[in-house]
Amino acid sequence: MSKIAVLNDKFEKTSELELPASYAEVNSHNLYLYVKSYLASMRANSAHTKGRSDVSGGGKKPWRQKGRGGARAGSTRTNVWVGGAVAFGPKNNRNYNQKVNKKQKRLALEFALNEKVANGKFYAVDSIAIESGKTKDAAAIIKKLGIRDALIIKNELDAKTLLAFRNLANCYVVDASEVNAYLVSVYSAVIAEKSALQSIVKEG
Repeated sequence: MSKIAVLNDKFEKTSELELPASYAEVNSHNLYLYVKSYLASMRANSAHTKGRSDVSGGGKKPWRQKGRGGARAGSTRTNVWVGGAVAFGPKNNRNYNQKVNKKQKRLALEFALNEKVANGKFYAVDSIAIESGKTKDAAAIIKKLGIRDALIIKNELDAKTLLAFRNLANCYVVDASEVNAYLVSVYSAVIAEKSALQSIVKEG
C-alpha cells in the first residue's frame, strides 16, 4: 500500500504515514456521485426565457379571423412572432441539486485521499506557516516539491499564510473542516498539516 510522505520544516521527506486500509476498498462511483452533485450545486441557474404570460403586449387580435386569405392569428406575442415568447425555453426556477447522503460523501473523500496517496501526491508536514506573508515564500514550497498545483490543508487558518498563497492561482488553502472530495480530487497534489490529516481521518 502506498504511503504519505512526511516532510520536515524544510519540506524534505523524513518518514511515511499510512491511511487506514479500508480507504483502498472504497468504490470510485462514490466520488463520481459526489463531484456530480457538487458541480450541480454550483450552477448559476440564471438562464431564463419569457413565456406567453410573461411577454407584454399582444392583447389585441392582429386581424380578423377570416377573409384576408392569410393565416389566422390571435396574438403578436406567440413564439412564432418576432418579439414574442419562447417555447420550451429555460427557466430560472429549476432545481439542479442532487442528493448525496452523508455516508457517500465520506466514502468519496476517502477514495479521493487514497488516490492522491497512491499517486505519491500527498504530503504531510508538522506545520504550514508563511510568517512573512510573502507570495514568493509560498511559491518556493510548491517549486521545491516539484508539483503543478496544490490543495493546502491547515488545522487552523492564519492570515499570513492565506495572504502568501492568495496570489498563487494554482494553490488553494482550506481549513481541515472544509475539506471535501471535490477539492482533493481537482488539485494534482495535497499538502496537509499532520494535525489536520489526523482530524480528517478521525472523522471517518
